[in-house]
Amino acid sequence: MNVTLSALYDVIDGTWPAKRRFDDGPWRFREGDGGGKRVSATSALGEVGEADIDAAEIVMRDMGQERLFMLRAGDDALDARLSARGYALVDPVKVYACDTALLTDVAIPRVTIFTIWEPLAIMAEIWAQGGVGPARLRVMDRAAGPKTALLCRMDEKPGGVAFVAMQDNVAMVHAVETLPRQRRKGVARWIMRGAAFWAAEQGADTLAVICTDANEAANALYASLGFGVVGHYHYRVKPEKTS
Repeated sequence: MNVTLSALYDVIDGTWPAKRRFDDGPWRFREGDGGGKRVSATSALGEVGEADIDAAEIVMRDMGQERLFMLRAGDDALDARLSARGYALVDPVKVYACDTALLTDVAIPRVTIFTIWEPLAIMAEIWAQGGVGPARLRVMDRAAGPKTALLCRMDEKPGGVAFVAMQDNVAMVHAVETLPRQRRKGVARWIMRGAAFWAAEQGADTLAVICTDANEAANALYASLGFGVVGHYHYRVKPEKTS
């Protein structure tokens, strides 16, 4: 594995793309179309001052989005400025990566993992149960590089789903969802191995995934599979005033 944190930030944007992304001054703005924080947050391209933050807030307001910033490595000064303005810290995230070959050492049992694009109706239903609705499915549709959806079957029944897309030599896994009745059976583990086999077929040498710090089960899974933490990011959001 030979990938930098900066490159992984770009892979996140490329494999889970906003409806619209544009740079203006020291900012990168994202129009999310309801697809969640990752595709709606504004991030800094360099040093910013108080006036720059004021300007960014206006742009986000004009897009009809909440005032939401993504804070990455090197954004400590901006993070402090936003905190002083009353922005709340939400959803700290770990960025994981490993060599693709690390997860292709075990053969996947027959009829356990299926790579399917476009997703089947049952896959959309499983995602919906986990809160991945139509807006996030549109995010998947927008991904321009090689991509696929993964369906895991366990005990001859649907068990879970994920989306994986590739940029450069990195394949990134998104939207891993396991049905409640199929948990603790190894579904997510097989999904990650299935993603690795698909990635290897596409020529990717690195497999990556992101996970909120709060998701203890997923963090434990990725660590047990040999993923390493490459970096972090989090969000700052301005609470809306209530009357």
